[in-house]
Amino acid sequence: MKNAHTVATFDARRRELQGVSILVRDNVVEAVGPAETLTQPADATIDCSRMVLSPGLVNTHHHFYQTLTRNVPGTQDVKLFDWLQKLYPMWARFTPEAIRVSTQIAIAELLLSGCTTSVDHGYVWPNGARVDDQIEAAREMGFRFHASRGSMSLGQSKGGLPPDSVVEDETAILKDTQRVIDAYHDSSRHAMTRIVVAPCSPFSVSPDLMRESIALARSAGVQAHTHLAETLDEEAYCIEHFGCRPVELAERLGWMGEDVWHAHMVHPSAAECVRLGATRTGVAYCPSSNMRLGSGIAPIGALRAAGARVGIGVDGSASDDASNVLDEVRHAMLLQRVNGGAAALSAREALEIATRGGAEVLGRDDVGQLAPGMAADIAGWSIDSLELAGGAVHDPIASLVFCRPPRPDVVIVNGKIRVRNGELLDFDLQSVINKANEIAKMLSS
Repeated sequence: MKNAHTVATFDARRRELQGVSILVRDNVVEAVGPAETLTQPADATIDCSRMVLSPGLVNTHHHFYQTLTRNVPGTQDVKLFDWLQKLYPMWARFTPEAIRVSTQIAIAELLLSGCTTSVDHGYVWPNGARVDDQIEAAREMGFRFHASRGSMSLGQSKGGLPPDSVVEDETAILKDTQRVIDAYHDSSRHAMTRIVVAPCSPFSVSPDLMRESIALARSAGVQAHTHLAETLDEEAYCIEHFGCRPVELAERLGWMGEDVWHAHMVHPSAAECVRLGATRTGVAYCPSSNMRLGSGIAPIGALRAAGARVGIGVDGSASDDASNVLDEVRHAMLLQRVNGGAAALSAREALEIATRGGAEVLGRDDVGQLAPGMAADIAGWSIDSLELAGGAVHDPIASLVFCRPPRPDVVIVNGKIRVRNGELLDFDLQSVINKANEIAKMLSS
């Protein structure tokens, strides 16, 4: 990538460079510097003289399957628990094909927002659907993927929120989770596929499954993820059923530490923020979903100040209704300013949360930065786009956040170009969109 207008490295020194080139060898960044200092010849070059480059964005929370249940009547103006109860019956009708197509739609959207690494928190596996269906789709699309073997086991007959039709037997859950780890988890540097152990939430699995899931994750050396402290309804549920607040429940169950991250974390107390930070527990900040469902504003400033690892999450496409990480970065910055004032979160801090911060949340030190030895995951945006007109001339990096999010001109994942001239390569997007619409209509019929 030659003669970039501006490069936001998010490396250890947070360098911002102008007129430099990035040399990629195979799937790794080999050097960042002036073109004349990069002595190794390149097989191909991309002219980046009118682009701002960043590390590929990292998405720390999503529900890919929900791309097929966006904007459903009855879900548009309700809070989380009512929203879930409307959608659970639709999700119970998912098939392996639906899981695969929804995954393709989500990954296409993510790539076209500059995202190169994403988690998916899948926890509904009806009618023979498996996480394997997602992994196959991600590999075909050349996308760096942390696949969650999520779960729900506590149906309504046992006092849980989800209907019995979408829950699984706990012994079967643990057995299949181990199978998926054995089959797919790659702990090597620059790995394209990793597995996450991810029971859905304290109100959809039993305390026993939470304990056994974290024990399994730690014995296998993989990360663990769940929802926590998203709404005041959840807080009331935990107090009624467990006699404590959600963060205290997570502490009791062993769900704190550098190998754990929680989605949302909208309602921790000040003391809980300190405890989360002291244990280096991670948080996926999902501003659009929190606004859409009226859940509240996560105290990101307090969490970061305490030492918690914080990344960006788009959340599910039935509560965000999109999979655009750069748009989420903008909302992350703006929402923090509602309570915290105009200086609560800067554009650069928001971008750092979505790159370097997201990598830290996922337990990775090989993505989220543009520096030698890092994975060749790079996003480039034209500073001549309509969206950045009149903004990039002043501050190209901040314009990505303050201005309306543009589509990236180029996206490279693992050293391979996946987006060029704003279009996905080697992927028939329209046929997948057609299939997604067909399945979405079936689910609502």
